[in-house]
Amino acid sequence: MPHVIVKLWPGKSDEQKARLTEAIVRDVTSVLHYGDESVSVAFEEIAPEAWTEQVFEPDILGKWDSLAKTPGYGRKP
Repeated sequence: MPHVIVKLWPGKSDEQKARLTEAIVRDVTSVLHYGDESVSVAFEEIAPEAWTEQVFEPDILGKWDSLAKTPGYGRKP
């Protein structure tokens, strides 16, 4: 714990995903004081045409009040 899920459009390289994973693990361990053995990271590629239904509506709009960082699109508080 914690487990971080990154949802993104397809097309990012394995190198980009590896670099992002390293950055996430580094920051989680630094800020939350966990060892890296406690952190897991997953990537879920979502096609652009499915983004609204699979991510925006359930994970962003549906959880707007709990977002730590809101997107620059969609509902404005």
